[in-house]
Amino acid sequence: MRAMASTAAHWKQQTSAGALDRLTERYAVTARLRSRLGSTFSSVRSYSTHFPLDETPISESGAWVNGAIDGIDWHDVVTKNGVAHGALSTGRYTDPTALLTGVWGKNQAVKAVVYSRNQTERYYQEVEIRLRSTLAAHSCTGYEVFWRCLETQNAYAEIVRWNGSVGDWTSLQKHTGTQYGVRHGDLVEATIVGDVIRGYVNGEEVISATDNTYTAGSPGMGFNYGVGETNVDFGFSYFEVDTYDD
Repeated sequence: MRAMASTAAHWKQQTSAGALDRLTERYAVTARLRSRLGSTFSSVRSYSTHFPLDETPISESGAWVNGAIDGIDWHDVVTKNGVAHGALSTGRYTDPTALLTGVWGKNQAVKAVVYSRNQTERYYQEVEIRLRSTLAAHSCTGYEVFWRCLETQNAYAEIVRWNGSVGDWTSLQKHTGTQYGVRHGDLVEATIVGDVIRGYVNGEEVISATDNTYTAGSPGMGFNYGVGETNVDFGFSYFEVDTYDD
């Protein structure tokens, strides 16, 4: 895990000078979040990346599994020019998905920096963080916290549970409105501690839900299906995870 100061510097490089004050505030909130978790739990495993490689699909030396190669029924995540985004997708609910491999702590805190251009009402451009998830042939389970890349009243944030097969998912909470959408450079975060799932935008909690179906699994990311060739217009430019056990 790179030092927090280095992470903050990366955010500054990815964002215009006029947003540095907002980034400093985000960094402080995130540091407090990590400190709160760290004072309660023992760290199990961490990971961070700014996607330095161009890969189809993302691997980073075997660190990730993907929706098509490993899950078969979904699509893969691609990295190019420092951005992770979904592959071109077809089929309902076949979201491009990538999960980190190996064993992770059950209490998970993930943050990612949003990449977004050419926002449109035509498609549902969603950036998604996965928690306590698994991916195998014809099966994808776990929790997903996601935000629409849009700044109108049709924006939303939602938390869902994936139950296994394609199209089998359960919405746990959803909020709609301008304040729930995201734009380029925003910091999104998702945490699960015990059975409580929370989502944040720029350090502010915007959504939460409670569910006790899954007690273990991997963190990861995903992007919505069926967005045509705009799949390259939204993604993440940075991803970081800390996981903890009781």
